[in-house]
Amino acid sequence: MTKKVTKIVAQKRAGRYNIYLDEQYAFPISESVMIKFRVFKGMEVDEQLQAAMIAADDVSKAYTRALDYLSHQLRTEKEVHDKLRDEEIDESVIDATMQQLRELRLLNDQQYADAFVRTAKRTSDKGPRVIRQNLRQKGVGEQLIDDSLAGQFSAEEQIDNASELARKLAKRYHRQAFKTMQQKVRQGMMTKGFDNDTITAAIASLALEPDEDEQWEALVAQGAKLWQRNRKYAFRERMMRTKRSLFQKGFMMDDINRFIDEQVADE
Repeated sequence: MTKKVTKIVAQKRAGRYNIYLDEQYAFPISESVMIKFRVFKGMEVDEQLQAAMIAADDVSKAYTRALDYLSHQLRTEKEVHDKLRDEEIDESVIDATMQQLRELRLLNDQQYADAFVRTAKRTSDKGPRVIRQNLRQKGVGEQLIDDSLAGQFSAEEQIDNASELARKLAKRYHRQAFKTMQQKVRQGMMTKGFDNDTITAAIASLALEPDEDEQWEALVAQGAKLWQRNRKYAFRERMMRTKRSLFQKGFMMDDINRFIDEQVADE
């Protein structure tokens, strides 16, 4: 059954129009859809054409929402898809919208990954493994991630960033036993996503050496707490427990024995 467009009325929202067929309100469409289908007063519209215009308008609305979402920052395909799905847009409409965005080069996961890696290496202390995890969560494919890391985060840059992180961690844990400090620096760098080879090279570049005075002060501070905590035990047991705890914390046995001797002398 064919009907005729008898009225086209602009909505309050810019770029939206209400279409009337045979003097009855029929459906709304966007300006882009109206141009695409060359809608004009007096145009004849059958059911198939009406359905096509409504479907195109659904895509147009989804496209507008996607553009608004993309206007704030770069997004991955998965992020845009999930955003449209969260707004309860039909999957077929989402697919058509995504295809339109790709054709207009408004979605490009490789460009997104490249930008993400560049920003992460410049503004954060994250290593490649954590960066990879972040990109995976955003739906970027493994090969794209590989290409971005290889092209945007060289081995030299990784060592530079890892060295700076190692320096910060060493400063944070400098009151720990030197061995413990080294372990925490390495563990912290692994947590941030650097691999073993990069970590080893970064730590080596700092040439870390224990400060004897600082190490002794740290041992005394921790040892005093342990000595007090173990006071409920018999004297020999108290010494053994304190020694064992300090050794587990990474202090040198010679220093531990010196500390114990001083405690015994003060008793």
